[in-house]
Amino acid sequence: MKPKSLFKSSYALLARFFLLFIIMSFLLRLGFVLSSFPKAEFSAVAFIRVFLLGLIYDIGVGLFFIFPYSLYLLILPQRLVDSRLNKIITYFSFSLVVLILFFSFFAEITFWQEFESRFNFIAVDYLIYTYEVINNINESYPLPILIAVMIILTFFVIFFCIRKKYFFDTFKGTTRFFSRLKITVGIFVATLVYAFLVENNFADLSTNRYQNELSKSGIYSFFSAYNNNEINYDHFYQLMDNKDAFKIIKNDLKDSSSIFLQNSFSIERKIKPTTATVQRPNVIMITMESFSADFMKTFGNNQGITPVLDSLAKESVLFTNMYATGTRTVRGMEALSLAIPPTPGNSIVRRKNNDQLTTIGSIFSQQGYDTSFFYGGDGYFDNMNKYFGNNGYNIIDRNRNAFAKENYLAPRTSIDDRNITFENAWGICDEDLYNEVIRKSDQQYKSGKPFYDFVMTTSNHRPFTYPDGKIDIPSGSGREGAVKYTDYAIGAFLKKIKNKPWYKNTVIVIVADHCASSAGKNEIDISKYHIPAMIVNLQDKQSLKIDKMCSQIDLYPTLFNFLGWKYTSNLYGKNVLSDNYIPRIFVGTYQKLAYMENDDLVILSPQQKVETFKYIQGKNDQIAVLPKPEIVRRAIANYQTAYYLYKNNGLKQNQKK
Repeated sequence: MKPKSLFKSSYALLARFFLLFIIMSFLLRLGFVLSSFPKAEFSAVAFIRVFLLGLIYDIGVGLFFIFPYSLYLLILPQRLVDSRLNKIITYFSFSLVVLILFFSFFAEITFWQEFESRFNFIAVDYLIYTYEVINNINESYPLPILIAVMIILTFFVIFFCIRKKYFFDTFKGTTRFFSRLKITVGIFVATLVYAFLVENNFADLSTNRYQNELSKSGIYSFFSAYNNNEINYDHFYQLMDNKDAFKIIKNDLKDSSSIFLQNSFSIERKIKPTTATVQRPNVIMITMESFSADFMKTFGNNQGITPVLDSLAKESVLFTNMYATGTRTVRGMEALSLAIPPTPGNSIVRRKNNDQLTTIGSIFSQQGYDTSFFYGGDGYFDNMNKYFGNNGYNIIDRNRNAFAKENYLAPRTSIDDRNITFENAWGICDEDLYNEVIRKSDQQYKSGKPFYDFVMTTSNHRPFTYPDGKIDIPSGSGREGAVKYTDYAIGAFLKKIKNKPWYKNTVIVIVADHCASSAGKNEIDISKYHIPAMIVNLQDKQSLKIDKMCSQIDLYPTLFNFLGWKYTSNLYGKNVLSDNYIPRIFVGTYQKLAYMENDDLVILSPQQKVETFKYIQGKNDQIAVLPKPEIVRRAIANYQTAYYLYKNNGLKQNQKK
């Protein structure tokens, strides 16, 4: 059938919808290009490539949309084309798909605003936790108005199609079965080609991440992330012999205070204290949601939004050069509870078989501590409760999901409504959460048992709302206000506890789970992983600045060294102050895994790809260089052994030797 006759056949509406989708996708991409133009660093060739590749992906998504209707037209008898039944089905299905299309484009815009990326595994995860996400959208945007606008736009498209007689052409068109068969088979074959041969990462041709993301289609990227939600390291990444890998890791972890246990495929070891003085203070870790180091004046910010933290930085153990392992809260939790490099795919917090692990909490438990996990939202989100509950932590959270079925070993306490003064989609405000910590700490102090608390905040998250009258930036006005409120709430918490009988013997650890944004010109932008971390009220260490580059996973091994503890370690983290410590960090996205030693950067990717760069910190540039074999081997060894230990129960407590 000729293209011209297609628009006058039963396929007239299908063809026009396909063109509508291509045009709307082009306009969306154009908008993203204009908003990201300086960051994308376009050349003329790159600019053209973005739109050509984009068209290829848009055609693929368009084919996925139209295939069901082409199949329907194939089996629909010609005598029913102009029937009332076909008209009802066609009007309804067309309206529904157009409405979905508008909503998906709006979702892409909001996702780009938050992550400067097309849909990825984060978008897939968000589908699971609809309560938080829908309420977050409702609090961030005028949802009733938004829905009304989407419906109006849908009716406008339908009205336009009626005026242009596209429906008339469809219902009056005559297309013989053989012609319909050729069209449907053609669409089906093209759809199969996209489904099995056109990978989403084919667009990753540039070293500039923005160019790659702009080339993609959000819907195509979404289903690609859905299909790749779990990644087998052994299948997709460059490997070495396991014996060699563990030999390298043991050599890296070895120091004068470590004695390895007898197992070739294990990093379990005894850690001896380097000081004769042993301390067992209470430890409260405040994990700040989405808190980049560059929010603080200490690291060059001039907005004055972190006066409390900047003051604490001068009178605490301050890590000036610490980097998060990932870009999500569950990845930060993994690093801060397991001290392990990020393995590809989901965080261990969200995986199966993640119970009875050797965690930071289990080390505290061995020292006689009571361990608790505090969360301002519902810990059902991201599997937090199940992970912490099955690893020995008491759970204190905001239980809002009455239908969630959770089974774990530790007790759970729901925060009482009477103790909540402010709440948004993600949880209660930080002040209310800290008040809950104080109440629990008072009880634990009376029991005479030391306590360790993992406290996860939520206020520094869109919609950026918090109690009125606390700071001089109105609630809901943006990230700066949420950061300043986060800082204010920490100050209020410390002021309240300074007169508590347990404060003198309590250490406060303040650290971020990840940065506010990981998006940069590079696929892995090192500067977007730089986080603040400090240890407050540590005895005899009131003011100490640690400038060595280090990882989030090194925080607790360093603290345990300060405390003079002897313990069994299954951790990849190191004591940063050890004489043989070599500055190195682990950072990753869902698929890409980076290891940086001093300024030598190695990035591991699927298809056994290895890239090596020299990192210029002052310019935040990554210059491609020839690989240093020993550093590449250390990068592979760290990630390969971490994955091996998790998959083979090597991170479990009481593992067989």
